[in-house]
Amino acid sequence: MTVRTRFAPSPTGYLHIGGLRTALYAYLFAKKNNGVFVLRIEDTDQARYVEGAIDKIYSGLHLAGINWDEGPDVGGDYGPYIQSERKDMYLPYAKQLVESGKAYYCFCTKEELDERRAAAEARGETFKYDKHCLHLSKEEVERRLAAGEPYVIRQNIPEHGEAGFDDVIYGRIDVDCSELDDNVLIKADGMPTYNFANVIDDHTMGITHVMRGNEYLSSTPKYNLLYEAFGWEKPVYIHLTPVMKDATRKLSKRHGDPGFEDLLAQGYLAEAIVNYVALVGWSPGDDREFFTREELTEAFSIEGLSKSPAIFDETKLRWMNAEYIRRLSPEEYIKHAEPYLEAAGIGHMDKHILARILQPRTEVFTDITAMVDFLAKLDEDYSMDLFTNKKSKTNPEVCRNVLEDVIPKLAALPEWNEEALHEFLMNYAAEHEMKNGTLLWPIRIAMSGRTVTPGGAIEIAALLGREESMRRLNLGLVKLKA
Repeated sequence: MTVRTRFAPSPTGYLHIGGLRTALYAYLFAKKNNGVFVLRIEDTDQARYVEGAIDKIYSGLHLAGINWDEGPDVGGDYGPYIQSERKDMYLPYAKQLVESGKAYYCFCTKEELDERRAAAEARGETFKYDKHCLHLSKEEVERRLAAGEPYVIRQNIPEHGEAGFDDVIYGRIDVDCSELDDNVLIKADGMPTYNFANVIDDHTMGITHVMRGNEYLSSTPKYNLLYEAFGWEKPVYIHLTPVMKDATRKLSKRHGDPGFEDLLAQGYLAEAIVNYVALVGWSPGDDREFFTREELTEAFSIEGLSKSPAIFDETKLRWMNAEYIRRLSPEEYIKHAEPYLEAAGIGHMDKHILARILQPRTEVFTDITAMVDFLAKLDEDYSMDLFTNKKSKTNPEVCRNVLEDVIPKLAALPEWNEEALHEFLMNYAAEHEMKNGTLLWPIRIAMSGRTVTPGGAIEIAALLGREESMRRLNLGLVKLKA
C-alpha cells in the first residue's frame, strides 16, 4: 500500500499555525513512508470564500518548504483538486445513498426548521432534525422533485446502535447513534457540504491516512457511517490535539494570534517557524531541538505525537529564531536583513560591518529598526549625562577635552575606513596613556546619542562616513562647551 496523505484547507484566509502544523505532519508522514502528499482545496462553503486565499495557501506552504506531489496547480491522477471543480461528482454518490436508504431528500424550508429549532430550545432541548422527510412516500418525493421544489439530501443516521472509529492518538471512540443528527450531504445549491465532500474526495483520491484537527472528532462517526454505507475501506484517522495560546484558549486568528505569514512579516525565518511548529505537539524521542528538513523527515513518526494540547510559546519561538539567525552566513544574514536596512534608511552603509555588529544581536529581523535608527538620524537632544561613565572614567569635562584634541586629528586622516580609524585611535590612546574606553566613549556618545549601540565608536564612524561623523562629533563638542 502506498501511503497517501492530504492537506485540505478552506480558502478563507491566510495559513494559520494550526493549519501549517497539520500540513507539515501530513507531509512528513508521507515523505517518511515514501508516499504521496496531496493538496486539496475545500471550497464548498462559497459564502466564506476569500478572494486570493488560494494563492496565499500556495505561497505559505511553499515558503514553509512543504511541496505537494498532487494538487490544483501541479495536477495528478485524481483531479480536479478543487472541490468546486468536482461539483458534478458528488450528487451521483448522494443519489446512490438515497437508493440504498442511507440518505433521503428533505424539502423542509429554512422557516420550518427555524420554527422547530425554536420549539426545541423552548423545551430546553438541543435541536435535532426529526427525520420528517424520511417518511415521505416515494411518489410524494418524485412529485416534489418534478415540481422543482428546493431540496437538500440528508444522511439517514441509524436511530439505534453505535457508530465508532479507531484513532491513532485518541484510541477507540464510540458514539450512540441516537446522539447524531441527520446532517446535510447535498445543499440546496447543489454543492456538497464539507462533511460529505471530504469523505468522497478522500476515498476517490485514495487517501490512506487522514490527519486533521481534533475538532473533527465529533463528526468522524458520521463519516464512518458513510464509508460503511458505500462499502469502502476506511482511512487511518490521526486527529491532532489543538495548538493552544495558553492553558485555556486555542490559538486563533480571530483573537489576534499571528498566522504563518504574520510571523514572516515580523521578521521570523520560515525555517525556524517550521522547526518550532514541528515540536508543538510532537517529540522526536530525544532532546534534539534543531532539525533540517531532511532530519525532520527521518525523525518523524506518529508515535511521537502528543496526546495533550500543546502551547505555542512565542518566547521559545523567538529564541529558536535567534539561534537560526546566528547560524546564517554573513551573506545570508544581509540577504534577509536588507529590506529592513533599506526601510531604516541605512541600506547604503557597509553591509559587512552591519552584519558583523547586528547579527549577534538580532532575534527577529524587525529588531533591526530600533537598533539602527540612530545611524539614520541622530537625536540631537540627547542628555549630557550620557557622557558620564564610571567604567570609562569619563564625565562631560573629560569628554570635552578628548573631543577638542581628537576631532582635528580625525578630520586630517588621509583615509576613512574601519582599519584606518582603528589604527589611529588605538595609537592615540597608547600615546596619551589613555584607557581605550576614555577615548572611545565620548566619540560613541557624540555619534550615536546612546550608551548602548550595536558596534562601538570605530564601527559607527566607519558606517557614518567622514562627513556625517565629523558633523556629529562637532555637534557633541558644541553641546559640551555650552
